[in-house]
Amino acid sequence: MTEPAAPHRQPDEGPRHGRLSARPAPPAARGATGLVPFTPPDGGPPALAYAPPGDGPYRLVVLLHGAGGTARQGLDLLLPLADAHRLLLLAPQATASSWDLVGEGFGPDVHRIDGLLGTVFAAYPVTGVAIGGFSDGASYALSLGLTNGDLVDAVLAFSPGFAAPLVTHGRPRAFVSHGTEDPVLPIDVCSRRLVPRLHSLGYPVEYAEFPGGHEVPTEIRQRAVSWLAG
Repeated sequence: MTEPAAPHRQPDEGPRHGRLSARPAPPAARGATGLVPFTPPDGGPPALAYAPPGDGPYRLVVLLHGAGGTARQGLDLLLPLADAHRLLLLAPQATASSWDLVGEGFGPDVHRIDGLLGTVFAAYPVTGVAIGGFSDGASYALSLGLTNGDLVDAVLAFSPGFAAPLVTHGRPRAFVSHGTEDPVLPIDVCSRRLVPRLHSLGYPVEYAEFPGGHEVPTEIRQRAVSWLAG
Protein backbone atom coordinates (compact mmCIF):
# COMPACT_ATOMS: atom_id res chain seq x y z
CA MET A 1 0.00 0.00 0.00
CA THR A 2 1.38 3.41 -0.96
CA GLU A 3 1.11 6.67 0.88
CA PRO A 4 -1.69 8.94 -0.37
CA ALA A 5 0.80 11.77 -0.84
CA ALA A 6 4.51 12.31 -1.03
CA PRO A 7 6.19 12.43 2.42
CA HIS A 8 6.37 15.99 3.69
CA ARG A 9 9.67 17.54 4.60
CA GLN A 10 10.40 18.27 8.22
CA PRO A 11 9.76 21.99 8.76
CA ASP A 12 12.75 24.25 9.21
CA GLU A 13 13.66 25.04 12.78
CA GLY A 14 12.78 28.58 13.77
CA PRO A 15 11.67 30.75 16.69
CA ARG A 16 8.92 28.32 17.68
CA HIS A 17 11.68 25.79 18.27
CA GLY A 18 13.78 28.32 20.19
CA ARG A 19 16.27 28.79 17.38
CA LEU A 20 18.30 32.00 17.09
CA SER A 21 19.53 33.09 13.66
CA ALA A 22 21.79 36.09 14.50
CA ARG A 23 25.53 35.44 14.30
CA PRO A 24 28.60 37.54 15.17
CA ALA A 25 30.13 39.45 12.27
CA PRO A 26 32.52 42.37 11.84
CA PRO A 27 30.53 45.34 13.19
CA ALA A 28 29.29 47.97 10.76
CA ALA A 29 29.67 50.73 13.35
CA ARG A 30 31.21 51.31 16.77
CA GLY A 31 28.70 51.09 19.60
CA ALA A 32 28.77 53.33 22.64
CA THR A 33 30.41 52.19 25.86
CA GLY A 34 28.85 52.29 29.31
CA LEU A 35 25.15 51.72 29.95
CA VAL A 36 23.24 51.68 26.65
CA PRO A 37 19.45 51.27 26.18
CA PHE A 38 18.33 49.29 23.14
CA THR A 39 14.88 49.45 21.56
CA PRO A 40 14.00 45.97 20.30
CA PRO A 41 13.14 45.67 16.59
CA ASP A 42 9.58 44.70 17.59
CA GLY A 43 9.16 47.96 19.52
CA GLY A 44 8.61 46.22 22.86
CA PRO A 45 10.06 47.14 26.25
CA PRO A 46 13.64 48.43 25.99
CA ALA A 47 16.62 46.23 26.70
CA LEU A 48 19.75 47.35 28.50
CA ALA A 49 23.33 46.71 27.50
CA TYR A 50 26.64 47.51 29.10
CA ALA A 51 29.90 47.76 27.17
CA PRO A 52 33.20 48.18 29.06
CA PRO A 53 35.45 51.06 27.99
CA GLY A 54 37.83 50.34 25.15
CA ASP A 55 37.59 48.96 21.66
CA GLY A 56 36.93 45.29 22.41
CA PRO A 57 36.64 42.60 21.35
CA TYR A 58 34.19 41.48 24.01
CA ARG A 59 32.67 38.31 25.31
CA LEU A 60 28.92 38.77 25.08
CA VAL A 61 26.72 37.54 27.91
CA VAL A 62 22.93 37.70 27.48
CA LEU A 63 21.35 37.99 30.95
CA LEU A 64 17.72 37.07 31.67
CA HIS A 65 15.74 38.31 34.66
CA GLY A 66 13.51 36.17 36.88
CA ALA A 67 9.71 36.11 36.80
CA GLY A 68 8.26 39.57 37.36
CA GLY A 69 11.72 41.10 37.04
CA THR A 70 13.24 43.77 34.85
CA ALA A 71 16.02 44.11 32.32
CA ARG A 72 17.97 46.09 34.91
CA GLN A 73 17.78 43.20 37.36
CA GLY A 74 19.14 40.91 34.68
CA LEU A 75 21.98 43.30 33.91
CA ASP A 76 22.86 43.67 37.59
CA LEU A 77 23.65 39.95 37.86
CA LEU A 78 27.12 40.56 36.37
CA LEU A 79 27.43 44.32 35.99
CA PRO A 80 30.00 44.77 38.82
CA LEU A 81 32.29 42.23 37.11
CA ALA A 82 31.94 43.37 33.50
CA ASP A 83 34.90 45.76 33.27
CA ALA A 84 37.43 43.45 34.86
CA HIS A 85 36.48 40.55 32.60
CA ARG A 86 35.71 42.50 29.40
CA LEU A 87 32.11 41.31 29.32
CA LEU A 88 29.59 42.94 27.00
CA LEU A 89 26.25 42.47 28.77
CA LEU A 90 22.84 42.41 27.09
CA ALA A 91 19.70 42.23 29.25
CA PRO A 92 16.38 41.90 27.39
CA GLN A 93 12.95 42.43 28.96
CA ALA A 94 10.47 39.57 28.61
CA THR A 95 7.33 40.33 26.60
CA ALA A 96 5.19 39.17 29.55
CA SER A 97 5.84 38.78 33.28
CA SER A 98 8.11 35.82 32.52
CA TRP A 99 9.70 34.24 29.46
CA ASP A 100 7.53 32.75 26.72
CA LEU A 101 8.58 29.13 27.31
CA VAL A 102 7.13 29.26 30.83
CA GLY A 103 3.73 30.15 29.32
CA GLU A 104 2.76 29.09 25.81
CA GLY A 105 6.13 28.01 24.43
CA PHE A 106 8.94 29.57 22.43
CA GLY A 107 7.96 32.51 20.26
CA PRO A 108 7.90 36.26 20.98
CA ASP A 109 10.87 36.32 23.34
CA VAL A 110 12.98 34.33 20.90
CA HIS A 111 12.14 36.88 18.18
CA ARG A 112 13.03 39.74 20.52
CA ILE A 113 16.34 38.26 21.70
CA ASP A 114 17.31 37.36 18.13
CA GLY A 115 16.66 40.92 16.96
CA LEU A 116 18.64 42.39 19.84
CA LEU A 117 21.54 40.05 19.13
CA GLY A 118 21.59 41.25 15.52
CA THR A 119 21.72 44.85 16.72
CA VAL A 120 24.57 44.12 19.15
CA PHE A 121 26.57 42.13 16.61
CA ALA A 122 26.30 45.07 14.18
CA ALA A 123 27.76 47.47 16.75
CA TYR A 124 30.36 45.53 18.76
CA PRO A 125 33.15 43.02 18.04
CA VAL A 126 32.16 39.80 19.79
CA THR A 127 34.43 36.78 20.24
CA GLY A 128 32.06 34.46 22.11
CA VAL A 129 28.45 34.26 23.26
CA ALA A 130 27.16 33.07 26.61
CA ILE A 131 23.65 33.24 28.06
CA GLY A 132 22.70 33.36 31.71
CA GLY A 133 19.88 34.15 34.07
CA PHE A 134 18.29 33.80 37.47
CA SER A 135 15.27 31.64 38.44
CA ASP A 136 12.86 31.56 35.44
CA GLY A 137 15.61 33.39 33.55
CA ALA A 138 18.02 30.56 34.39
CA SER A 139 15.56 27.96 33.12
CA TYR A 140 15.13 29.95 29.93
CA ALA A 141 18.89 30.44 29.56
CA LEU A 142 19.45 26.69 29.81
CA SER A 143 16.64 25.94 27.36
CA LEU A 144 17.85 28.50 24.80
CA GLY A 145 21.50 27.61 25.35
CA LEU A 146 21.02 23.89 24.71
CA THR A 147 18.87 24.73 21.69
CA ASN A 148 21.51 27.05 20.25
CA GLY A 149 24.81 25.43 21.16
CA ASP A 150 26.07 26.29 17.68
CA LEU A 151 26.01 29.95 18.79
CA VAL A 152 26.11 29.81 22.60
CA ASP A 153 29.22 28.20 24.08
CA ALA A 154 28.38 28.62 27.79
CA VAL A 155 25.34 28.93 30.04
CA LEU A 156 25.17 30.49 33.52
CA ALA A 157 22.10 29.20 35.36
CA PHE A 158 21.53 30.71 38.81
CA SER A 159 18.81 28.74 40.65
CA PRO A 160 17.09 27.18 37.63
CA GLY A 161 13.87 25.18 37.74
CA PHE A 162 14.18 23.17 34.52
CA ALA A 163 15.61 22.92 31.01
CA ALA A 164 13.18 22.20 28.17
CA PRO A 165 14.79 22.50 24.73
CA LEU A 166 12.66 21.23 21.84
CA VAL A 167 15.78 20.60 19.75
CA THR A 168 19.45 20.65 20.68
CA HIS A 169 22.59 21.72 18.86
CA GLY A 170 26.18 21.51 20.06
CA ARG A 171 27.37 20.86 23.60
CA PRO A 172 27.66 24.19 25.47
CA ARG A 173 29.17 23.98 28.93
CA ALA A 174 27.06 25.06 31.88
CA PHE A 175 27.55 26.62 35.30
CA VAL A 176 24.64 25.87 37.66
CA SER A 177 24.25 27.22 41.19
CA HIS A 178 21.49 26.72 43.76
CA GLY A 179 20.81 27.56 47.40
CA THR A 180 20.23 24.59 49.66
CA GLU A 181 17.38 26.39 51.45
CA ASP A 182 15.66 27.78 48.35
CA PRO A 183 11.91 28.07 49.18
CA VAL A 184 10.87 29.15 45.66
CA LEU A 185 12.54 26.48 43.49
CA PRO A 186 13.55 23.75 45.97
CA ILE A 187 16.95 22.33 45.19
CA ASP A 188 15.93 18.67 45.55
CA VAL A 189 13.38 18.84 42.73
CA CYS A 190 15.30 21.32 40.59
CA SER A 191 19.10 21.42 40.29
CA ARG A 192 19.76 18.12 42.08
CA ARG A 193 17.72 16.43 39.38
CA LEU A 194 18.65 18.67 36.51
CA VAL A 195 22.44 18.58 36.85
CA PRO A 196 22.77 14.77 36.80
CA ARG A 197 20.47 14.70 33.77
CA LEU A 198 22.68 17.18 31.94
CA HIS A 199 25.75 15.13 32.83
CA SER A 200 24.07 11.97 31.51
CA LEU A 201 23.44 13.72 28.19
CA GLY A 202 27.10 14.66 27.84
CA TYR A 203 27.02 18.33 28.81
CA PRO A 204 30.01 19.58 30.87
CA VAL A 205 28.52 21.09 34.04
CA GLU A 206 30.14 22.99 36.91
CA TYR A 207 27.75 22.78 39.86
CA ALA A 208 27.81 24.97 42.96
CA GLU A 209 25.52 24.57 45.96
CA PHE A 210 25.57 27.22 48.67
CA PRO A 211 23.89 27.68 52.06
CA GLY A 212 21.13 30.14 51.28
CA GLY A 213 17.81 30.75 49.60
CA HIS A 214 16.57 32.01 46.23
CA GLU A 215 19.45 34.36 45.52
CA VAL A 216 22.82 34.78 43.83
CA PRO A 217 25.52 35.51 46.41
CA THR A 218 28.50 37.63 45.42
CA GLU A 219 30.90 34.72 45.69
CA ILE A 220 28.73 32.67 43.31
CA ARG A 221 28.75 35.47 40.72
CA GLN A 222 32.53 35.73 41.00
CA ARG A 223 32.96 31.98 40.70
CA ALA A 224 30.67 31.89 37.65
CA VAL A 225 32.61 34.62 35.84
CA SER A 226 35.95 33.00 36.67
CA TRP A 227 34.58 29.73 35.27
CA LEU A 228 33.36 31.55 32.17
CA ALA A 229 36.83 32.94 31.55
CA GLY A 230 38.50 29.57 32.09
